[in-house]
Amino acid sequence: MRAIIKAAEWTLGPETAEGAPKEPLYEAECTRCMEQSGATEGERLPAEVWALKHTGANPTHRTYRAIITSFWRVEPAEGNPYRELEAR
Repeated sequence: MRAIIKAAEWTLGPETAEGAPKEPLYEAECTRCMEQSGATEGERLPAEVWALKHTGANPTHRTYRAIITSFWRVEPAEGNPYRELEAR
């Protein structure tokens, strides 16, 4: 069965599935060589320290991309027909 729902309410919130990060992931990427710090959950200090050390080892590498990743989930709101279907 296929249906098109023209108007249905949804809610957007943090991903709560088992194993999903509870806090944002923080990471730094050198825009000169594209090397990355690696991601840490809930703490930006390790990425910041990595960037400083990377510049110390590579004095011409001075610009970084701050990568902050959060995970979201969309769920059917009260009154949305999908909510009833998933409850079955």
